[in-house]
Amino acid sequence: MVPLSAAFSVIDSHTAGHPTRVILSGIPKLAGKSVLERRDDFRARFDHLRPALLHEPRGHAAMVGLVPVHSDVADYGAFFISSYVYLDMCGHGTIGFAKTLAFTGQISPQTGDSFTLETPAGVVTVGLIWDGNGALSAARIQNVPSYVGLEGLVVDVDGVGPVTTDIVYGGMWYALVDATSLGLALEPERASSLMLKGAAIKQAIKDAIAGMPLFEGSPAPSVLFYVADSPDSAVHFLVLESNKFDRSPCGTGTSARMTHLLHKGELTPGEAYHARNIFGIPFEAGLAGTTDVAGRAAAIVEIEGNAFVTSTQTIFFEADDPLSKGFLSR
Repeated sequence: MVPLSAAFSVIDSHTAGHPTRVILSGIPKLAGKSVLERRDDFRARFDHLRPALLHEPRGHAAMVGLVPVHSDVADYGAFFISSYVYLDMCGHGTIGFAKTLAFTGQISPQTGDSFTLETPAGVVTVGLIWDGNGALSAARIQNVPSYVGLEGLVVDVDGVGPVTTDIVYGGMWYALVDATSLGLALEPERASSLMLKGAAIKQAIKDAIAGMPLFEGSPAPSVLFYVADSPDSAVHFLVLESNKFDRSPCGTGTSARMTHLLHKGELTPGEAYHARNIFGIPFEAGLAGTTDVAGRAAAIVEIEGNAFVTSTQTIFFEADDPLSKGFLSR
């Protein structure tokens, strides 16, 4: 018999190519009254589980994990973990969670056409689109409010030159960068080069905004390269780190990009926005309403996409495994 020290039941899916690993069992009981408090308790006491479950040899740099927890204010609760940071909100992960709930039978056409999900960023509503056979064909997230944080920031980046960006919140902070203005093509074969340039831009932005109260306590804005073919359609390539990009168009990034277009008057409230990843797979976004956040005009954006289950598995940790903590190769 294999001498085990731990085992975790998970279901993996991908949303437009980006993975979501829903961790169904093995997480210790967490303290706190809200999802945010439970997430923070996990980070304080059990952060070692994050690289163990997400990094090699059981995962990879781009893996995103979702930990379901109880919610007192919504139908479900969950927080998101990734290879480098904790995510307050994750659009592709929420779509992946909806697919997982449908796959396990926890939701169905009989349970309804939506559910609410408490995340560390707040409560979101997840609309469910069922096909004629009762399968989930898409999920449509009504995201937390998105708003423009900083406009016209210019940073000088070695190997890239001057970069102009606006920083927008969509559940996480995103630095929006027009790839065409830098002569960059958003194509699969250029992913490594794009990650290196994006990571350099991200570091320059992190240095430039250090000490600004608006961004304190949040991960540095990730760089969302876009190439627009019209005001309502663009290709997205989101650089997270020098070895990690979002394979999907990024749900919260799509929310940020649409909010930015509305703010600039390049998109009208009644128009849909279509974001595609470098493989041509789309997310569709629309404006569900408006509000304000601390005096800033904010948009409530809906993002629609689909996920696909890739595996169900039990992740084992043998007692004498020298790589049980996980590793990343950068």
